[in-house]
Amino acid sequence: MIEVLPGDIDRAINDDHVLLDQLFRRLETGQGDRRILADQVVYRISMHLAAEEQILDPVFDEPAVTDRLTAGSVGELIKRGRDTRQRIKEAAAEIDRSRPGNLDFEEALNHLIADVRRQAAEQEGTLLPALRATVGPQRMAELGAQFTAAKYRAPTHPHPQTPNTSRSSRLLGGPAALVDRLRDRTSGRRGWFATDASGLLEPQSQALLDVFAALGPRPTEILEPAEARRQPTLSDAVARIRTARGDLEEREPVDSVFDFAIDGPGGQLTLRVYRPTSASPAGGLPVLIYLNAGGWVVGSLDTYDATPRALCNKERCLVVAVDYRHAPEHPFPAAHDDVLAATRWLLDNAGEIGGDPGRIAIAGEAAGGNMAVATCLQLRDAGQRLPLLQVLIYPVTSVTIDDGSGVDAADAAPLNRPMLSWFARHAFPRPEMLGDPRVALLDLPVQRLAGLPPAVVLTVERDPLRDQGQAFAQRLRAAGVPVEHIHYDGVPHEFFGMGAVLDVAEAAQDRVAAELHTVFNPSGQSSSGWPTGL
Repeated sequence: MIEVLPGDIDRAINDDHVLLDQLFRRLETGQGDRRILADQVVYRISMHLAAEEQILDPVFDEPAVTDRLTAGSVGELIKRGRDTRQRIKEAAAEIDRSRPGNLDFEEALNHLIADVRRQAAEQEGTLLPALRATVGPQRMAELGAQFTAAKYRAPTHPHPQTPNTSRSSRLLGGPAALVDRLRDRTSGRRGWFATDASGLLEPQSQALLDVFAALGPRPTEILEPAEARRQPTLSDAVARIRTARGDLEEREPVDSVFDFAIDGPGGQLTLRVYRPTSASPAGGLPVLIYLNAGGWVVGSLDTYDATPRALCNKERCLVVAVDYRHAPEHPFPAAHDDVLAATRWLLDNAGEIGGDPGRIAIAGEAAGGNMAVATCLQLRDAGQRLPLLQVLIYPVTSVTIDDGSGVDAADAAPLNRPMLSWFARHAFPRPEMLGDPRVALLDLPVQRLAGLPPAVVLTVERDPLRDQGQAFAQRLRAAGVPVEHIHYDGVPHEFFGMGAVLDVAEAAQDRVAAELHTVFNPSGQSSSGWPTGL
């Protein structure tokens, strides 16, 4: 059982610390855009400290907690932490008003980094474990929700002149937050918070994320799901770029798109069919089942419309996108059950929509990649026919994010480490769900993966999911599953459907289409050397 769960206050604080430390490392090594990195630090530090004041301080002041924690070294750490927080605010204010390279800026930055790191070590090493032992896991979850809500209301600039108390923070934080957001909007600073300032992205990807950030999305991890679904997306950024360069087509044309419904586990389940132009073979078209990303919480058939269109045209196949249910309204395993039901229906009835039931593959991005594997596992265990190929595009294969890319890409965009915890909190509300074999794919014994269809696994550098995707590709190989692992440096999560503005996405789509063509038309050898009699 996982003790600290997504959504708990100690996980939320740790996620913030890890993300901030990656920003610090880039500032220390001269990597990336120094002004934007510093503004991102100030923005996140300001919200984090306000939430600590409003949520953490009152808990430590509760009599039941005070009696157990304020004696001895723990009590001293609590007092010292409040003093340190004031120094961090003052340093952040100096960074906010000074220019990089200025002596005051650089000295304030050095002091802030040292204080934040020391406080993170004390909080995570002593204070938060002691608090958990005192108040219990249920209270830590409740405090986590309150901490997130406080960040949502918090100022986005430091206000060191405000008294360092919970009551003052609550009373003055709201008006200050309104002023700060107006200030961010008029200064253009708001357009920097959601970009990737690491300097690691290739130019087109950087330009796309800069346009996305200029649309002003707020951090997903501080929002309620309904508001998160209304935020600007990368698809909106693509549309902005295409409009600016005068593209005549709003989206890539296909012959036709239509929706229909089947009986699903939770009622009517919508499937969207994309049909390529001038393709009507006698035996029906090959079929690609497509499962969109979105962490089981956000995303829709409309926001992930570009990938089905691209693969439909490139491979000249039917693409069927599954409108699976979303959490938290429908938590795990609702989405997995929907995908399994849709896949079974298509394996039996693809002919009804002009498809060939004998030529079906399955593809998914991120959460969709997880469900593609889980579906194949369930079909195999039931002795049913399997898709010919799994296309796993930066798949979720674990909820563990404490090392590797969960750390070095913690500050990435459009997906960062705190967002992964936010998705998991909403999609898997009970602890045992996180260890379910349909979710924790990396925890499965290698022999449990044997007999799965061949797989294309695609990973990218600037993605917290990078290492778990790579590790899963290795485990599939160890189980005897043919695997083509494709990796791209300098590219962010969610790039795959952005072929209209990213050359690397167009190339990745071509690679995937070539592998699909091989399994759908087994008359030769694929680029990966797989036998074609699948």
